[in-house]
Amino acid sequence: MNSYISIADIIHLLIYIPMFAGLEHISVVVLAKAFAIGVGALGPALGIGFIGAKAMEAIGRNPEAAGKIFVPMLLGMAFAEAIAIYALVVVFTLG
Repeated sequence: MNSYISIADIIHLLIYIPMFAGLEHISVVVLAKAFAIGVGALGPALGIGFIGAKAMEAIGRNPEAAGKIFVPMLLGMAFAEAIAIYALVVVFTLG
């Protein structure tokens, strides 16, 4: 028997515990929106930080390659930021 907690269990707790605590539907929706943007922005934030750190490390090791590293670094950061924008769109579409 597995003893781990799944994402579905966490979502279940986030939805049903506030309802049983007497919160109205709108309060639960606000909590769901906050949770969605928090989780949706965490991954891209870590990704952008990791991309920037590795690019600066590469430029520090080989300063002549800064021109070749800079554009792919910016593209990678832009693609990672797009995921956070998708999370923001999902938050705006929630009830």
